[in-house]
Amino acid sequence: MDCQELCSRFDDRLDVAAYAGIDASENGLQVGPEERDVERVAFAVDAAVETIEGAAEAGADLLVVHHGLLWGGDGRVTDLRYRRIERLLDADMALYAVHLPLDGHQDLGNAAGLADVLDLGNRAPFGEIDGEYIGQRGRAREPFTVGELRELLSSELDTGGESVQVLDFGPDEIRDVAVVTGSGTDWIDEAAAKDVDALVTGEGKQQVYHRAREHGIHVFLAGHYATETFGVRALAGLAEEWDLETTFVEHPTSL
Repeated sequence: MDCQELCSRFDDRLDVAAYAGIDASENGLQVGPEERDVERVAFAVDAAVETIEGAAEAGADLLVVHHGLLWGGDGRVTDLRYRRIERLLDADMALYAVHLPLDGHQDLGNAAGLADVLDLGNRAPFGEIDGEYIGQRGRAREPFTVGELRELLSSELDTGGESVQVLDFGPDEIRDVAVVTGSGTDWIDEAAAKDVDALVTGEGKQQVYHRAREHGIHVFLAGHYATETFGVRALAGLAEEWDLETTFVEHPTSL
């Protein structure tokens, strides 16, 4: 498949254009020519030297990632960015990145994948940014205890051997759950406004401890990487439906 066609399919399916004004990531094809043939596609969470080299070893023509190399108009190609781009050029491999659109897509996104793990019903968009969403909320089919939800996350996610942290300030039974993957604790006020019992995210900030306690909400911190493998894996499934060979380059960070 032509690289431009493949990237356009991803862009359209994820509604990348809707996030253009709110996402610091330069979503879309970040490195490489549009007019080239793509037969094998590698997928990874992060565009790092290790994942780029892993994709090259797998013979990929294109690497698709959640966290790319170009952010916020910073156009300098030096130091780590230079080394990463150098690896891509050495391998003659293109790079496609998609950030917030992949967090928020209600079927293919990271939050949707994690909501599937939790088997949430009655789902609705959550995590609003300027009219768009980067998460989901829903209702547990059977209420969780804190221990049960923590154990489920620990067993189903690649946490790199690290434990799932819990700020245990909510009710004894957890029924309504909000999910924002990665760094999602900024949406705890929205969680409180929606009357959810728990916010499940990746990593926390100091201020969330007090906000969670004062709102009376549990916060589960399951790891940034661990909560954000779902989207790129879903895109790999799409690529396979389009008769492309795929590989997933795992590199958990324990963070």
